[in-house]
Amino acid sequence: MFAAWGSRAVVAQLTTFAATVRLDLGLDWRVLGFISGVSAIATILFAVAPAWGVSRLSPMEALKEHGRSSSFERRGSIRQATVVIQVALSLTLVVAAGLFTRTFFALATRDAGFTRGGLLLVNANVDRNPVAGLERSALFERLGDAARSVPGVSAAVVSFTTPIARAGMNTMIAVPPGSALSQRERMTWVNVLSPGWFGTFGVRLSAGRDFDSRDRPGSPGVAIVNRTFERRFFGGRPALGATFTTVGPSPGSGHPVYEVVGVVEDAVYRSLRAPMEPTVYLPLRQWDGPPSVATIAVGAAAGSWSGVAKDVAAAIAKEDPTAVLSFRSLDEQINAALTQERLVAALAAFFGILGLVLSAVGLYGVTAYAVVSRRAEIGIRMALGASTDGVVRLMLRRIAWLVGWGVLLGACLSAWASTFVRTLLYGLEPRDPVTFAGSALVLAAVAAFAAWLPARRAARIDPMTVLRDW
Repeated sequence: MFAAWGSRAVVAQLTTFAATVRLDLGLDWRVLGFISGVSAIATILFAVAPAWGVSRLSPMEALKEHGRSSSFERRGSIRQATVVIQVALSLTLVVAAGLFTRTFFALATRDAGFTRGGLLLVNANVDRNPVAGLERSALFERLGDAARSVPGVSAAVVSFTTPIARAGMNTMIAVPPGSALSQRERMTWVNVLSPGWFGTFGVRLSAGRDFDSRDRPGSPGVAIVNRTFERRFFGGRPALGATFTTVGPSPGSGHPVYEVVGVVEDAVYRSLRAPMEPTVYLPLRQWDGPPSVATIAVGAAAGSWSGVAKDVAAAIAKEDPTAVLSFRSLDEQINAALTQERLVAALAAFFGILGLVLSAVGLYGVTAYAVVSRRAEIGIRMALGASTDGVVRLMLRRIAWLVGWGVLLGACLSAWASTFVRTLLYGLEPRDPVTFAGSALVLAAVAAFAAWLPARRAARIDPMTVLRDW
């Protein structure tokens, strides 16, 4: 039996085209206090640690000039561990950015089975009009005809819901005794629409016909089904010409049994994340219990509806002055449905870039400190004939070791953390090897550039100046 729709629930569902992501940006004193405390502790810790290390240095070692070259090796374990952890955390952020960004683009470019752009969706609420039943269905048809009569309009079709509107209804299909289909698998989505809807939305009719004047009140119930419905309920048999039965009475159409007069290709019904699901399309003219809200999809002959929206509103208002209208393009509806994915991807990308910057700064600082600490050693090596490239490789060898350990630790951390965001992903696994490899390469390239700058400067040290000071 078709899911019951209360009038208020229907208005709420069909007037809400997409879920809105709400963010509470108010100042929370508890969060502010926690962040301030952590910042203060981190500042004190990392300010005291170097001073504590210097205080443990013996006077004799401090007076030895060659102590400069060895101090980095002996007292830099904490500094090196910090760099490794920094690289690991940065890789985790970059992996998250890659996963969420790829998820967004996978959804944004998914083949949804319908034409995404070029349509104006006019949401018409006729709740203040006293007509009901088949008269209301006829009213919606007249509103569609009024919109179609506007110069510059190429098509105007009516439906109870549109793709990715996050609103809809469903019914249960009767199956033979002993069927392996569960109760949940027998549920199918339902949409009620006027002739020409499939052509307007670019949904391909693969067999049979569209609705037409033959599908009127009093005539046998007909339906158009999608390919997924055909495969699930008819197996390997063609659905065209066959009949199916809904479980219980159908108060909306009055027909518990429907003849399949057409089969269309699959199209997304409610969400871009959802797989293709079985869907039944019924003719508006046979529907005697429509809600007070329907959507008129308007296509412009010139490809742009912006110039005809005002005329469409006037034509509909002339047919029914009580109708309450709201306008939205199909592109806006789809973009609104992707708001959450877009926001998550943008935040993840921001923190990923921030992680790369912090890693670059850390590695630059470590390499610059190493250059200062080993200045005498570098000068002696160059005086003995070391090449510029050799000095650069010498300085980068330790950085490469730190980055390697950081990437290894970060890969393990990312593999563990990515399992917690599985439900937010689409089209890829949490431990996607391409994302992991790409993130590691990006981080390695940034690290190499950050370390190369001070290493290159080390290769330009004048050996004579170093030896004279030494």
